[in-house]
Amino acid sequence: MDSNTPQTDISYADALKRLRDIVDTLQSPSCNIDDMVTLTREAAALITICRRRLTTTQEELNQVLAQLNA
Repeated sequence: MDSNTPQTDISYADALKRLRDIVDTLQSPSCNIDDMVTLTREAAALITICRRRLTTTQEELNQVLAQLNA
């Protein structure tokens, strides 16, 4: 696995923190243009992980709420 590819077992909070760090870096005037593509790819992977985690959580919550209403 590439060192810039996030682990799929990263926590949602850690992924979100890393995304914020990446955004801060990309917005910085001192951001190296050579790093932009790498950082953007990492951010895209983290966004995918976060979306999956949110979708899974929503589905699980819906199941719990459905059981309560049954």
